[in-house]
Amino acid sequence: MKPIDLAEFLAGPSWEVAPQLIGWRLETRFQGVTTAVMLTEVEAYDQTDPASHSYRGPTNRAKVMFGPPGRLYVYRSYGLHWCANVVTGPEGHGAAVLLRAGVPLEGVEQMVRRRGRATNLCDGPGKLTEALGITGDHNGLDLTDDDSVRLLPTGESLTVLATPRIGITKAVEKPWRFVAVTDGKGF
Repeated sequence: MKPIDLAEFLAGPSWEVAPQLIGWRLETRFQGVTTAVMLTEVEAYDQTDPASHSYRGPTNRAKVMFGPPGRLYVYRSYGLHWCANVVTGPEGHGAAVLLRAGVPLEGVEQMVRRRGRATNLCDGPGKLTEALGITGDHNGLDLTDDDSVRLLPTGESLTVLATPRIGITKAVEKPWRFVAVTDGKGF
């Protein structure tokens, strides 16, 4: 597989980058322990989109979304769960891809310890970040130049289904949720 320039790849519009991330490896390395998933569900957000945190401009919460592509945008959802996004598009344009779900590949025992359960480890954005150990401390981390959290192409060729996003109340009609499918069903 040809090497990829991650920052260049992520510089595209979020709705074009998002489906291409399906099948990629999201990996964390904390305190000598590696955990990794294959991404199976993502959602695109853009500053022109009223459902996006960047819609109101570079607020304190959303300013990372306006940074260079390849930054990790991590925020608290409903005060309970961390959600991780990958910033896309050109610097100064607020866009990101929410990492919604993945299939565990490595470090499953650590994921079970972090989640306190052995089932449904990574089938939601809060579950995914908890299993991988991603927290608000990682907000703004540069995925193009940091080994603690990495986003890596795998060469996996999966069928991707585009659907409306879930868990939002604005711009719900946009087909910007992308899910890996097998036998006509999502992972």
